[in-house]
Amino acid sequence: QVQLVESGGGLVQPGESLTFSCVASGVSLDSYDIAWFRQAPGKEREGVSFISSTDGNTIYADSVKGRFTISRDNAKNTVYLQMNNLKPEDAAVYYCAARTYLSADVWTRLGSYDYWGQGTQVTVSS
Repeated sequence: QVQLVESGGGLVQPGESLTFSCVASGVSLDSYDIAWFRQAPGKEREGVSFISSTDGNTIYADSVKGRFTISRDNAKNTVYLQMNNLKPEDAAVYYCAARTYLSADVWTRLGSYDYWGQGTQVTVSS
């Protein structure tokens, strides 16, 4: 059974940092593009960052550019999201997602992803 298991969420104050890990089982991520999404209360789930399986290219939402870094370690079947200088507007449930590298769909389309993590909560509060 394919699973994506996330860890690293928690409660932080503005300006602090967190690192998420997303570990896959039942599938090898070396053939999958990976994205992080987030969903805040009352809002749609939105794309945060993306990393390609084929060339390692990365994409970031404008709201997180310069603060977040996505990376992957295929040997560990893991993808990471380093989040620095967290802001109150970053508070949300964060999800990792995977789709085949053959997908040509826009990276922010939720329905293009085959597997999803369970979500992990980030709270940013002073």
